[in-house]
Amino acid sequence: MTDERLSDLEEAAWGGFLNTHTRLWRVLEARLAPTGVTMAEYDVLTALEGAGDDGVRMSDLAARRLMSTGGFTRMADRLEKQGLITRQRSAVDGRGLNAVITPAGLERLGRARRSHLEDVRTLFLGRLTSAELHQLSVIWERLGDEGHPQAHC
Repeated sequence: MTDERLSDLEEAAWGGFLNTHTRLWRVLEARLAPTGVTMAEYDVLTALEGAGDDGVRMSDLAARRLMSTGGFTRMADRLEKQGLITRQRSAVDGRGLNAVITPAGLERLGRARRSHLEDVRTLFLGRLTSAELHQLSVIWERLGDEGHPQAHC
């Protein structure tokens, strides 16, 4: 039987993670807003930037964002309406759709990236030593869910 409460150390670690994530996400989202891109859209545009002319399968992008396919389709609809992405039939199987970033999407991403990376460095990365960043990268890798069933907390 597990304890019904977290220990003080567990609460400090878990609560600190949740509070920091929420606070940083809200500040980063607010600072990104003037560029016309949300945090989720920024992540998708970044993934598409590296994918080249073939783009990325819509279902793979939804999985990357941990979104339902319906929720991701609504985001893709918004991005397409703004001219930031296009959707094309998959060259691999012809059934699925791939999202491809447009020149306008690349331009918007470039503007967003300049402010966003500065904010990430100021609010998070720049406040930690190289050793602390290394520790975090090891921790994130250990906690990653690659190859493991999705945990429900």
